[in-house]
Amino acid sequence: SMAHFIDTDSHEVTDNVLVDTRPRFAQFKPDGSQIWVSAEIGGTVSVIDSFKREVVKKIQFAIAGLRPETIQPVGIAISADGKKAYVALGPANHVAVINTETYEVEKYILVGQRVWHLDFTPDQKTLITTNGNSNDITFIDTATDEPVQSVTVGQQPWGVAISPH
Repeated sequence: SMAHFIDTDSHEVTDNVLVDTRPRFAQFKPDGSQIWVSAEIGGTVSVIDSFKREVVKKIQFAIAGLRPETIQPVGIAISADGKKAYVALGPANHVAVINTETYEVEKYILVGQRVWHLDFTPDQKTLITTNGNSNDITFIDTATDEPVQSVTVGQQPWGVAISPH
């Protein structure tokens, strides 16, 4: 399981970085210095130095009362200031809030069932998660990192895209 670096001019793979099993999502920090890659089956997020192309930190998750195999990182959203990363933890039904300087999990936010992906509103005040098995989305206040409301939507929402307008 690898993260691949591809030259978009030549269409050639220029580098490969080993990550955990079944990589699902990759997200650059806003300054481009790092790429965060989730590994669903591996249960980790690998933080890769974009320039050295090596893993600088592997983040693991532990939620009291949950078996490790139920914690499956998928979607990642990093705040515009680059200080916080939010990771959807799949069937664990939580979002991890990570300090991007210390790589410490600061909090786990309980959301709907099977949280897949997440994204910020344009003002970054709200994070919206898609919760596939509970057929809803959850709104999280990013100032408090607390869920505000869940809203029922269609069956098995998977992704979220928020208009900048």
